[in-house]
Amino acid sequence: MTKKTQKNQSAHGLKPDCLSFGEVLAQSFAVIAPTTIPASNIGLIVALSGNGAWLSFLIGLIGLVFVSININQFASRSASAGSLYSYIVKGLGPTAGVICGWSLVLAYLFTAMAVLCGFANFTGTFIGHLGIHPSPITLLSIGAGVAWYAGYKDIQLSAMAMLWLEGVSILMISVLGIIIWAHKGFALDMSQLTLQGVTPGNIATGLVLVMFAFSGFESATSLGDEAKKPLKNIPRAVMGSAVMAGLFFILMTYIEILGFSGTGVSITNTEEPLTFLAQQVGMGWLGQLVAFGALFSFFACVLGSINPAARVFYMMARHGLFHSSLGVAHSSNKTPHVAVTMCTFLTFLVPAVMSMFHIKLFDCMGYLGAICSYGFLTVYILISIAAPVYLHKIRKLRLQDVVCSVVAIAFMMIPIAGSVGIPGSTMFPVPEAPYDAFPYLFFMYLVATCGWFILQRLRSPELVGSMEQGIDAIHSKFDEENPIYGGVRLNAVSIDNQGFD
Repeated sequence: MTKKTQKNQSAHGLKPDCLSFGEVLAQSFAVIAPTTIPASNIGLIVALSGNGAWLSFLIGLIGLVFVSININQFASRSASAGSLYSYIVKGLGPTAGVICGWSLVLAYLFTAMAVLCGFANFTGTFIGHLGIHPSPITLLSIGAGVAWYAGYKDIQLSAMAMLWLEGVSILMISVLGIIIWAHKGFALDMSQLTLQGVTPGNIATGLVLVMFAFSGFESATSLGDEAKKPLKNIPRAVMGSAVMAGLFFILMTYIEILGFSGTGVSITNTEEPLTFLAQQVGMGWLGQLVAFGALFSFFACVLGSINPAARVFYMMARHGLFHSSLGVAHSSNKTPHVAVTMCTFLTFLVPAVMSMFHIKLFDCMGYLGAICSYGFLTVYILISIAAPVYLHKIRKLRLQDVVCSVVAIAFMMIPIAGSVGIPGSTMFPVPEAPYDAFPYLFFMYLVATCGWFILQRLRSPELVGSMEQGIDAIHSKFDEENPIYGGVRLNAVSIDNQGFD
């Protein structure tokens, strides 16, 4: 067996070296799902940030650029299916890694749930014009079922579907956005530019859902085993997806709020804002095309969220944190099929139960999206702490690395402060129910999962060693390709003793 053949055999059983840069970028873009924000969700953010919605997006973009820099300190040095979980174990140790892993699992699954609700809600409204009115649970099951098949069958099928679906939708929305702005004479909306009626609390609270809008920009890191040239293509996808999506969000938010001015209709109560605006400018047919494209974007996001969630479960199971069956790859498809199936079922189950209790799908989307944001915020803060610690370990720490870490953490603290609020404050008020309870529910989730990990460590003292060996093996693989990479040589260790190969 040649050295190249050995290299192309994934140690984790997934399909190696099969995804191009475009397909890796598609993974991050699919979870961000830029189409869904202007086509459906923008009203939820405007309801919180008002005329400052564009500024919330700008602050979110700047903060996530610094987070990207911290992520890429790891992504340019190693890659695996474990996403940021593997990086944080390497930087901060197993306990922080487990907090990250559980936060990622919640974040990706609740993103999938939120956009599945969006898919069902948008589909119901869209085909309702044709006189077809299926039940919400029927629509939820269709969206989840198709996403399961694509994730179960082939990662390349998933990536290509996401790439084309999202690309066409973004193009149509961009064209419609320019037409809407032209209809307004390319006017400057001073109420937005001067932040009329906006408080710092509005901006900070809106940032919680802005984090949901950007959520998953880092999900390309879960394709470490499957990407071609992962140390080059994954960092480019992480940074590129955040920047491109952020600029798109800022522009479309400004245009849509401007477009609704003078119509007598509130954007905060409109579930299909672009369809409405297209009718206002006499381009109703284009609005229908955008709505049709948004359906596929919602689906791509469901699929794009299930893929990384399953891979985080997959890697954590291989380290002994979950049942070993979740760490098995399909013999022919080379996908984590058991983990994909479980994640898909959970993605369907929670919205279905909420729907049975007569909670509107549009409201479900907002609630689940807010909760998932706390998972991503936790992970982004941890990775920003882990980056300088890791660089110090390999003797590569520079002053600008510390600055990037501090700035990223400071930006991530803004939405956290806005989500908690200060009782009696007019600038940072406590959010309205049920949003005021979500940070505390997430904290309880972390306490419960960390408690479970502590019990696991007490029952199996070798668990931590197994985790560290698995992560070291991943880094050693790339260290062997670059003997002086990172300034130090890591000891190669075998993971064959973990019983998965």
